[in-house]
Amino acid sequence: MYPMETKLEKKMESFWKEYATPISVVIVGVLIAGSIYTAPWQRAPLSTTETQTKLEQAVLPSDGATLPIIWGNLGAKLVEVGAIDSTKMAALYKDRGGFPAEYQKLIEENANDKIVITNWNSGYLLNLLWALGLANKNPILEDTNEMMNPAYKGAGNFASTGGWTLARGNAMSHYNMHLLITLTADQQAIVDRVSRNIYRPCCGNSTHFPDCNHGMAMLGLLELMASQGVGEQDMYKTALVVNSYWFPDTYLTIATYMRNKGIAWKDVSPKEMLSAPYSSSSGYQNTSSQVTQPQSAQNGGGCSA
Repeated sequence: MYPMETKLEKKMESFWKEYATPISVVIVGVLIAGSIYTAPWQRAPLSTTETQTKLEQAVLPSDGATLPIIWGNLGAKLVEVGAIDSTKMAALYKDRGGFPAEYQKLIEENANDKIVITNWNSGYLLNLLWALGLANKNPILEDTNEMMNPAYKGAGNFASTGGWTLARGNAMSHYNMHLLITLTADQQAIVDRVSRNIYRPCCGNSTHFPDCNHGMAMLGLLELMASQGVGEQDMYKTALVVNSYWFPDTYLTIATYMRNKGIAWKDVSPKEMLSAPYSSSSGYQNTSSQVTQPQSAQNGGGCSA
């Protein structure tokens, strides 16, 4: 984990110049732009007001947030089956200034501590969970009304599939192919139900239709939480935390909107905040249009980490 600094805003631009690299993909069928760990954590400088600083700490704790999951040996399994090419993964970061031991451990060893998501590692965790969601065999990926809809001429034409270039071979050779997480019928039912209610502001689809990397990564996270006995309400709570680190401007805007209605962020309903009226691209745009704020929202974020 990287320590947070008081000079965070001054460091942010140089940090992302080191750690981000564009990898674009042209999507046919449903045209969506996707890439791997490319978008900087774009935010305007923090407001100097105490109220705004408290809001930012509530939405994006500077020390990070502990997720109720154990990663274990999933990274090593993803490498073993080829869903992650460890050489490509390491090169992506080494070419941009280094591949921290924390990152290496998550694809090589049993990581038996709870994962802490921070401003610094949120993009890397996005990539790991993206690979997990894409590769793990799950009925959601077989839905003929969504990812496998014949109208789209195959699931390989989405940002979440065509955009994954860190595998050995073609991403579709790993799509829905590997038994990495086994769910009971009850656990699968929870994943199915919760995934239909979680949206992301880069797209108009729920996690049940994971056509972009954030959706696929969230599906992987939900599967992992369900397999480890995390309850439905805690799944929503965790998903809101993770979405906030993936789309910081979006959720600072939503938090500002709720604050203006007299509702503190700690008191919001995570399920409601993740629903289409707030977290879909159109829902966020509607909310954002009603908020005057010191930070500059980035239209809910794009389909990249």
